Amino acid sequence: MIMTKDFAETGQFANYMSQIGESLDDFLKFEHDDALAGDANWREQLSEQLPQKGVGIDAVAQTLRNTVIANGSAIVRPGFTAFITTGGTTASSIASAAASIGSPQRYTLNAFNHLEELSLNWLAEMLELGDMKGLYSTGGSVANLVALGGARQSAFEKIGIDVASTGVDRKCCIYASAECHHTIQRSAAVLGLGRQSVRLIECDDQMRMRPDALRRAIEEDRKSGVFPIAVVANTGSTNTGAIDPIKEIGEIANANDIWFHIDGAYGLPGILDERLRDRFVGIELTDSVIIDPHKWLGACVGIAATFVRDRDILHRAFTQEPADYLEGSVDHQDGANAPSHSMDDFGIPYFDFGVELSAPPRGVAVWAMLKEIGVEGMRDRIKRHNDMATELGDFVRKHPKLELLLEPSLSICCFRFVDDAIPDVNDFNQRIHRRLVRLNQFIPSTTKVGDALAIRPCFVGARSEKGQEIALAEEVVRLGEALLAEMLSEID
Repeated sequence: MIMTKDFAETGQFANYMSQIGESLDDFLKFEHDDALAGDANWREQLSEQLPQKGVGIDAVAQTLRNTVIANGSAIVRPGFTAFITTGGTTASSIASAAASIGSPQRYTLNAFNHLEELSLNWLAEMLELGDMKGLYSTGGSVANLVALGGARQSAFEKIGIDVASTGVDRKCCIYASAECHHTIQRSAAVLGLGRQSVRLIECDDQMRMRPDALRRAIEEDRKSGVFPIAVVANTGSTNTGAIDPIKEIGEIANANDIWFHIDGAYGLPGILDERLRDRFVGIELTDSVIIDPHKWLGACVGIAATFVRDRDILHRAFTQEPADYLEGSVDHQDGANAPSHSMDDFGIPYFDFGVELSAPPRGVAVWAMLKEIGVEGMRDRIKRHNDMATELGDFVRKHPKLELLLEPSLSICCFRFVDDAIPDVNDFNQRIHRRLVRLNQFIPSTTKVGDALAIRPCFVGARSEKGQEIALAEEVVRLGEALLAEMLSEID
């Protein structure tokens, strides 16, 4: 008889987690087809009516194992280099699973809450952010929103206005590289500044923001009475991995008393590669910086961090009005009457530093990764991926059928297949790309470098190994030559 209890099962986690773990181990062998390849009848199996009577936990676990996990995402594959997110490492994944049961919320004084702040401090130390304090959120979108919310609050407080209370009352401007991530515009929209308040600053031939163009834009806007909110620089753009000249940009921002923000969601861990450290000089000039541990560091997706010089500015920007059901729930006392229960102390009020009230503990996943392999392990991973992009660039540069469109800055390499007989090189490379990803082994994205469409692998996966980059290039050549032969035979 199927049990349909209306309370949570207990005493069975070890059993069911073991079953799920076995299926995940099988999945990570990558011996299966893509979820959309062949007969994708899993959709019919899962597309059932809302159950009126439950089938029980055993049936749910079986479906998870045989149908759901077995038809999971290609993002986890070692050859997936399209998005700057990957499958979480084992340490990150088991820590996140532990948190989902051990501390569903990041609040109240407990071990998971403690690791929230400890891991933020570890990140700041590893990434050379000094005494900046942080806040976790879901991803770069929210992390940038939180940072620019602090920038908006700071700018208006300087002229005696609590903008979080009264709202925006004038035309404002955020200065950002033309290669900035589109979440900068979305943040401006959500903060009431408007997407059009983001002024895109032109880049040089290496896709880096030009400091002279930034200086000129600020001067023009000051004469026009436009109110500056922030200057945003990239340490590793999403398109090409370009690192803006942050020292020069930071000096311009500081000289004009404008909040300086660095979007390091992807590329900030590049500072661990000592060969590239000179490109990060000037990071000490920032007022805020973001990093997504779920990108290059290998955490489960849904973990980003915003760091600021003064976390109190976030409190003033995002604090909530008092709530009766919360205010009397804790008792902050010291000395002999110190809290004796976790509900006597909510810990650090992260809910007043950003846009989330309910939020899971995210720091435990970061803590687990750093505890497992340390800074040295992270450095080795970053250097391995940077080497893969560099070695791919060297291979492309020497191959008669390939063209390097931009020197790699970090772990991204932009290249394309070329031949004098190709009438539309962009369309041709787009067709190569579609054939490439359908083979389900090497899965880069495409982007634009100027007017040229590039095949763009970004090497960030913890499971990616050296040698895959050359195999990718060779596969592009094989597919390109086959497609070219088809095109020429059609002309004949």
